[in-house]
Amino acid sequence: MSALTIAQIIIPVIVITLILLQDRSSGIGGIFGGGESFYQKRRGMEKIILWVTAFFIILFVIISILKLVL
Repeated sequence: MSALTIAQIIIPVIVITLILLQDRSSGIGGIFGGGESFYQKRRGMEKIILWVTAFFIILFVIISILKLVL
């Protein structure tokens, strides 16, 4: 197995874990009674988890494109 293949296995597991760590009342579910207000700002750890999740998703896309090209 190449390093790109191993990364394609590990990164999605990290992304799934980070998504599960995010607040469950945000998004569509929050509109139907999950949260008290319609819009809430992300602060502190929520914001960090959001940015790290986005980073790993972008990294996964880049690795997948590299694997297609190589």
